[in-house]
Formats: sequence, structure tokens, C-alpha cells
Amino acid sequence: MKTLVLFITMTTLSFISNAQESQEHTITITVPNVNNNDGKVLFALYTEDTFMKRAPIQTAAGEIKNGKTTVTFTNVPQGEYGITCVHDANNNGKMDFEANGMPKENYGVSNNNMSYGPPSWNDAKFTVNQEDLTLEIRL
Repeated sequence: MKTLVLFITMTTLSFISNAQESQEHTITITVPNVNNNDGKVLFALYTEDTFMKRAPIQTAAGEIKNGKTTVTFTNVPQGEYGITCVHDANNNGKMDFEANGMPKENYGVSNNNMSYGPPSWNDAKFTVNQEDLTLEIRL
């Protein structure tokens, strides 16, 4: 009887731990078209509530080699997200703007929809489901 109870307990714990592991994913993002190798590419992962309004839920900085960079966000639960990135060529940790408000540095968003004006949530959103994701964002 003790063996049966122990077996059921261990099996249940195994299913619970596997279910928890499968709910968190990675998102790997590659930017293949950086103008030069100066500075870094800064990435921000957002939810709808935070997109372009508050601090992102995760950030990353990618080194540029031969005009390309790749970063990975880890421990991402299932849900809807949007990603922005900027080529921080002068390495000051932020996006720089002209006096008229136009960006001085190249930027991109998930889904690569670059309409005129700031990125929108509906254009940038994507869903993390059962699998890890690999995305490409063009600047």
C-alpha cells in the first residue's frame, strides 16, 4: 500500500512539474539588417497593458556582428506579446530623436509592420502558445 501511495504521489508531482515547465517559453529574435556594427540593438518585450506606455516586462541588448544580432527572452508564459527594438548606435541606452520628433536611430517591431507613426499594439502583437518562438525583426 505504501508503495502504491508513493507511486501515485511521484507520478502526480512529475505531471505537475512537466506542466509548469511547458507553460514558460523562450522567444528568440534576430535582426538581420543592422546598418553597422556600432553600439547595440536594444529589445523590449511588452504585454498589451505595458506596450509603449510603461516599462517592458523584459529587456535585452544584443551585440552586433556583421550587421546581425540575436537575443533570447526566457521564462515567457503563454499569452500575447509585442516586441520593439532600436539600433542604439551611440550606445547611450535610449532611442534618440530629431528636434521635430522623428527618430534618429533605426527601429523595428514584431510582425515588421512599419506604418507611419509610432508602432501600435494591434500591428505588433503575437501569441506565445505551446512552443518556443523564433522571430525576425527588420529595422
